[in-house]
Amino acid sequence: MRLRHKPWAGEKLGQYPQYAIAEPETYKGHWAEVFGNPNPVHIEVGTGKGQFVTEMARANPDVNYIGIELYDSVIITALDRLIEAELPNVKLLNVNAKDLKEYFEKGDVDRVYLNFSDPWPKNRHEKRRLTYKDFLKLYEEIMVDGGEIHFKTDNQGLFEYSLQSFSYYGLLLTFLSLDLHKSDFEGNIMTEYEEKFSAKGQRIYRCEVKYQS
Repeated sequence: MRLRHKPWAGEKLGQYPQYAIAEPETYKGHWAEVFGNPNPVHIEVGTGKGQFVTEMARANPDVNYIGIELYDSVIITALDRLIEAELPNVKLLNVNAKDLKEYFEKGDVDRVYLNFSDPWPKNRHEKRRLTYKDFLKLYEEIMVDGGEIHFKTDNQGLFEYSLQSFSYYGLLLTFLSLDLHKSDFEGNIMTEYEEKFSAKGQRIYRCEVKYQS
């Protein structure tokens, strides 16, 4: 699907600094000051239009959420959601995930969510997958000891690849579902993609893994 360019998106993001954080590198190691509390910080890498991160924040007011999205023409929809919801425990970063260490230091993040990430199916693009070993190392370098990754996808190939990648890296598998919507998992909050895929009857895969000290 071709991304629709919205030339005004960057300007609008700048008009709402309470939600869209400009120059996030200045808050590295100081995210408690940004939120005004010491609550755990969970980040969603590839937050898209923000449905998941917004609803998670609404359901869990004692957790701070940060949605990370590269494309301003996409994250602007997440901003609109936050303006309407007026949730104090969500912030947005319009940045590239490969630069996470510029914005977070070790211990800043408690959990990473990866929802319906681009599968990059060609072998030559393996390093772009958000569950590739280099990304797993990157997450570890900004998370607390024992931090978690929660991963959802409709793509069986990416899921199988990711389970292998997690295993090779030494992550501990703590939850696994090969058909989430037919499982007894409670409290699932769907993304826009998840709603679309599940409506077509597609299987949703989900797992949780944990870094070991």
